[in-house]
Amino acid sequence: MRYDPVKDKLGRLFGRQPWLQLLFFALMNVLLLRAWHVRRALRQILGGKGRPLRVLDAGTGFGQYAWYVARAFAETEVVAVDIKRDYLERAHALFAKRAPNISVHYDDLTALRSSGPFDCILAIDVLEHIEDDRGALEHCARVLAPGGHVVISTPSDLGGSDVHTEGADSFIEEHVREGYNKPALERTLREAGLRIASSRYTYGPYGSLAWRLVMKVPLRLLNTSWALALLLPLYYVLTMPLALILHTMDLHHANTRGTGLLVVAQKPRTKKQ
Repeated sequence: MRYDPVKDKLGRLFGRQPWLQLLFFALMNVLLLRAWHVRRALRQILGGKGRPLRVLDAGTGFGQYAWYVARAFAETEVVAVDIKRDYLERAHALFAKRAPNISVHYDDLTALRSSGPFDCILAIDVLEHIEDDRGALEHCARVLAPGGHVVISTPSDLGGSDVHTEGADSFIEEHVREGYNKPALERTLREAGLRIASSRYTYGPYGSLAWRLVMKVPLRLLNTSWALALLLPLYYVLTMPLALILHTMDLHHANTRGTGLLVVAQKPRTKKQ
């Protein structure tokens, strides 16, 4: 089973019309458990600031998180960057008229050119694609404002990328590592000059079951034949009530292990911190 060809084809399909892109964003916000965790972290970090903010969506992909931030937090300027030009073109076409506070640029996190300072940087499902992750995090630390945060969502080494046995291949071809060891990721962030504000496992037992229900089974169907997409609306009608319950349980459960990680790091306000 392969993930990236399906993801790319869905991006092209939903990118044909703005209303389809927004529908795609809404679907991902519901189906992807990591989006639930990321939105909660952003509400905690950005909510109630009461001043204009600058956010870097580092590896924006389809642009759904840039769109969420721009809509949820008034007076926020969002800079959305990626190295996939076709993704950027579709995002720019959507944001140009509907979200003027989002600017879209080509940029590589290992040679970041975007100018700070930023109050928050999102790195959602990004680090696992980058060989020089330490360098990317150092660039993030460089452009962060003192007291600013980096929000990282990434697979863990406890079954992330759907790898559950040693030596098995990830079904996501673009990943350069199968998943992160939690203490090792925290150490890399500290070495980049950041302190850990919070660190938790996501996709614990409840979330992993939900992922299999709403993502893995549909992906298997689409890998078999795109004609089977006709069955997905009925499938989701039957499975989504349970999946929503499982997502909520994962969000509020203190997972001792899980296939995902959500780490929030902060740039010290002074060198003594």
